[in-house]
Amino acid sequence: MSALHKVLKQDIKLPSPPAIAVHILDAVRRDDSSFRDLGRIIASDPALSAKILRVANSTFYSPKYPVDTIEKAIALLGIDQLKNIALSFVIAQGMRGTAGEGFDFDYFWRRAVTAAVGAELVAQHLNCKTGDTFVSALLMDLGVMVMHFWDPGSYAQALSDKRASGERLAAVERRMFGFDHSELGAELLRSWGLPESIWQAVGKHHVCAAGSEAGRPAGDVLCLADALSSIYHGSRCSQRIAYVKERLARYGVEGEEVDALIDAVAEKTLEVLSSFDLAPGELRPFSQMLQEANEELGKLNLSYEQLVVELKQAKDKAERLARELGEANEKLRELAFRDGLTGLYNHRYFQDLLDQEMGRAVRYGRPLGLVLIDIDHFKAINDNHGHPVGDQVLKAIGVQFGALTRRTDVVARYGGEEFAIVLPETDAKGVMVLAQRLRRGIEQMQISTDAGPLTLTVSVGATSYEPGMGPRSKGELIDAADGALYASKRGGRNRVSLGTLSEV
Repeated sequence: MSALHKVLKQDIKLPSPPAIAVHILDAVRRDDSSFRDLGRIIASDPALSAKILRVANSTFYSPKYPVDTIEKAIALLGIDQLKNIALSFVIAQGMRGTAGEGFDFDYFWRRAVTAAVGAELVAQHLNCKTGDTFVSALLMDLGVMVMHFWDPGSYAQALSDKRASGERLAAVERRMFGFDHSELGAELLRSWGLPESIWQAVGKHHVCAAGSEAGRPAGDVLCLADALSSIYHGSRCSQRIAYVKERLARYGVEGEEVDALIDAVAEKTLEVLSSFDLAPGELRPFSQMLQEANEELGKLNLSYEQLVVELKQAKDKAERLARELGEANEKLRELAFRDGLTGLYNHRYFQDLLDQEMGRAVRYGRPLGLVLIDIDHFKAINDNHGHPVGDQVLKAIGVQFGALTRRTDVVARYGGEEFAIVLPETDAKGVMVLAQRLRRGIEQMQISTDAGPLTLTVSVGATSYEPGMGPRSKGELIDAADGALYASKRGGRNRVSLGTLSEV
């Protein structure tokens, strides 16, 4: 199974489209769906009906006569176009959340709507417009949302790397995860049952940026739409404008016609955003942005040379700050999951990791081992030699555990003088072998401390989840290992006991 499919198999906490989306998806999948079927689905949701009629009457479609019924909207737009516009509304409306989830839904959909409008306008200029154009562009970055909710920490690092290096986001994603958001979004839309023409276009929307789709108008539409959206919502506006002009020039679209297209994207997006219940934010036509910038430059009265120097300094400073911020964020993420004394992973990280590994083991039928370790008579060390010596012992033990375990094993400080080790892909026999190695390794140590060399022992409780046991929880695994640990203590310490899940 590929890394991409493993992501989609996980229980990602994404916002969900409303129930009506299921009915529209069914209509999208059916080639024989009738005007009447689609009209009945849309009419069942008055809010959706109102939005459809608002869009049909907008300057985006410029109808000759008022469109006051769904039937007239279908006649104007065509059944395929209407299905996809309706689907766009319900997905965008349903897949919205709150700012507290660490994802700016309004910005995401504002950018997506801008891209969708841009795609429609570009497709008109290149005479390759289809009923799928709007929805394909609207959903082409859906994979970004999925990747955020799949692994927020790692994806935040990917975005930080992208900002610091200037590298394309898709390239950073492929380097870090083995796939990019366009591939993930395409697979998600395919699994939802959307037409192949939509999910294939979404999956390839970054391909033309590398030049391999050059000369194919249909292949360029989504790339140009993404660039047009970046002009209004991105950080490299001038580069995006140059890209749009160079790309469109290949099809004979040049000069004032391109400038008018860029302006029209903002003008029509402002109208369409209201139908999606989205605030426009600071979106305004590019010509207005240029006029405001020129007025500010006039006030500053700076020479061209001064502007170049200040621009370079600002760019260098921004890149340096982005790198420093990325490094700081990485250190903070690491500190949040490390024990301050031993440098091992902390209890919080252990709990999160074991939860993930347990879910993976159950889902794919793989073994998973767990070892809990307690230092024998550790209280006597603190009482007789003081807590600083006790801290030296804990540090030394942590180092020894790291030396005795495999690279795939994860050692954590469970709390106090207790340690935990998670052993992926390890059955009961393997767990016992490693547990005995740990016990002997500690028994044979001579720990240098301020109170002189010390020797000590540990009690170990081991357990494992085995394929075929069926659904089990992280708590059951911990209870089994904990029970085995206490059996070792009751049995005289300095020993290993095995607990089985069947006994829990």
